Amino acid sequence: MSARFAKRMDSVHRSFIREILKVTAEPDVISFAGGLPNPALFPVKEMSRAAAKVIENDGQTALQYSTTEGYAPLRQFIAARYAEKKGIKVEPDEILITTGSQQCLDLIGKVFIDPGDKVLIERPGYLGAIQAFSVFEPKFETIPLEEDGPDIPDMEKVLADDDVKLYYAVPNFQNPSGLSYSEEKREMTARVLAGKSTIFIEDDPYGELRFLGQDKKPMVRGFLPEKHILLGSFSKIAAPGFRLGWIVSDNATREKLVTAKQASDLHTSTVSQRIMHQYLMDNDIDAHIERIRRSYGRQREVMTEMIGRYFPDSVDCTKPEGGMFLWITLPEGCSSMLLFEKAIEHKVAFVPGKPFYVDGSGDNTLRLNFSNSSEAIIEEGIKRLGRCIREFLAPKTKSPRPVAASPQTARESHV
Repeated sequence: MSARFAKRMDSVHRSFIREILKVTAEPDVISFAGGLPNPALFPVKEMSRAAAKVIENDGQTALQYSTTEGYAPLRQFIAARYAEKKGIKVEPDEILITTGSQQCLDLIGKVFIDPGDKVLIERPGYLGAIQAFSVFEPKFETIPLEEDGPDIPDMEKVLADDDVKLYYAVPNFQNPSGLSYSEEKREMTARVLAGKSTIFIEDDPYGELRFLGQDKKPMVRGFLPEKHILLGSFSKIAAPGFRLGWIVSDNATREKLVTAKQASDLHTSTVSQRIMHQYLMDNDIDAHIERIRRSYGRQREVMTEMIGRYFPDSVDCTKPEGGMFLWITLPEGCSSMLLFEKAIEHKVAFVPGKPFYVDGSGDNTLRLNFSNSSEAIIEEGIKRLGRCIREFLAPKTKSPRPVAASPQTARESHV
């Protein structure tokens, strides 16, 4: 049978990262490819007790259909946490619980994007957003990231005609680069957007995973209370398997999002919401997040030290203060797609950078995830990758740096 697929699917490709994970599934391959939290830190026992309590005490309700907006006590918890941790006022009724933060992006695309609408994203940008929005056939505009956030003059140029419908950004420990907006760039971003019709989408899945530097940078929402949508998730601070995210928006937007969600899945899993809320009530989530921070901080430090030891000087690396990723820049003219093929032969994997660029650039970049590997695995994996990079660059460079005898700090770079 010759299926007559919707034309929009011609511009949407399968997730490059998901396809890579299939290649790296062999047990002897060390993978820095997936953007995965560390399962050793999942609160398995605590979640087990929470699940048992929910089913035992209120099983009939937990197993029933529920409201689209989400479990009210869970939304109240999220709103209270924004006030306590971020200093911003969010009403529970402004929150819509979603099936993971990826559904946030899908619903926003359905509600806002018509074919040909301009959508501004960071360069490099989050691949999940690129894929989700591409279904709705927008025209992507991009803005380059500097070490402290977006290139403001470039942003002003892109937004000058006030014809950009959405601006999607990850200001804290961005995926894929690991970079964060400085407080000055957050305020400047809001200032540029003030008076424009563009809606700013602030995605914050990694904001609580800071292990260095200033702990309480203000959210862009604090400078831009209108024409703003805020996204959050429990995946990185509790467990991704529950698929629990949320959208914070104004009343008019929320009504449209609720309608779109009702047409999609009626509501997010009642059981997942109730178990997560029970877990949050019975346990100290801040203590759990602090354990994640300490672990990820050590893992990041080991990875940057090993990069300093085993990578050539001509390879640059970002040095984020939180999150889950490092961003590597190879010398100009070196293809990370070709390097990936060599790396698999060395039994180590990463994500080539090109899929994070909608304009086809970024071929000399790649992403490394440090959160899902032990410190010993990180050292061995970076050693393999460093050997692979040296072999790959050898025909292109006259005298690559010899491997150092002791670790040194990896170099920082702009994206």
